[in-house]
Amino acid sequence: MTAGFDEDLPTDVYEFNEIRKNMDWEKSGIASLLKPAPVSQHLPGFDHKGKPCFKPYVGSGKLQDKYALITGADSGIGRSIATLYALEGVAGITIVYRDEREDADAMYTKTTIEAQSNCKVNLIARDVGYETTCQEILDSHLNAFGRLDILVNNAAEQHKVTRIEDLDCDTVERTFRTNVFGPIFMTKLACKHLVAGGVIINTASIAAYRGMDVLVDYSASKGAVVSFTRALSQQLAPRRIRVNAVAPGPVWTPLIPNTFTREEIQNFGSFPPFKRPAQPCEIAASFVFLASDDSSFITGQTIHPNGGTVINA
Repeated sequence: MTAGFDEDLPTDVYEFNEIRKNMDWEKSGIASLLKPAPVSQHLPGFDHKGKPCFKPYVGSGKLQDKYALITGADSGIGRSIATLYALEGVAGITIVYRDEREDADAMYTKTTIEAQSNCKVNLIARDVGYETTCQEILDSHLNAFGRLDILVNNAAEQHKVTRIEDLDCDTVERTFRTNVFGPIFMTKLACKHLVAGGVIINTASIAAYRGMDVLVDYSASKGAVVSFTRALSQQLAPRRIRVNAVAPGPVWTPLIPNTFTREEIQNFGSFPPFKRPAQPCEIAASFVFLASDDSSFITGQTIHPNGGTVINA
């Protein structure tokens, strides 16, 4: 295995999934409490005999000397995005996370990335749901690196509510502040510093397309992210700034055990044809593609790494 994340990696993703179904956890949202941890820099694959295995992600300079700001990057998909960006040559990354409860995850992400790459990592704990704190995030990034090339709006939250009658205003506002207001505020401020060739990538969700009965407000917020992506791409195209989104299917991150019951977690990800949830690295690879010149003629689109669920929208 490569130096870095995924030290306790099982043999393959299918063995990992069986371990995951039976593991114990706390409802904390903290990555370090999940053993084995979600996979950040190894992709599931097969050897020449067709035997499943994990293969370390190997960068090829696709993002050489770029500077990126990634919200919600202390763990889960965001951590993997930051890791792959560093392996692809990004020179500096600002990792945004919510508050001091995530300090340990954020510091582990920073030290591990810096230990295996030339990338420097700037950490800042702020709530992205308010324009004033988004300005503080951007100021921190510019003070650290002086330049911004890639903005990834990845921070998200979800709250399980089984009956619409029980969905209170505070929960809806909290969900939309993180999932919708945050991307809008961060983008508004970042666009003052992005030049031609700049890239914005938003994290949507399969829930925006197929819905999820116990995450009604979350599904609605991710639908807003898709529409925001489409509209913004048209506005920024004349400035040669590309805007796209990634809509993951079920992904094993600390957000999942923090939201669902043990029975729901055991069945988590069983509906796509692959019959398992993705690992974060499988989603993060799409963010590499959209940030690189490989996707130079793609804007206003949403990529669907969801394990085989067909989305016709």
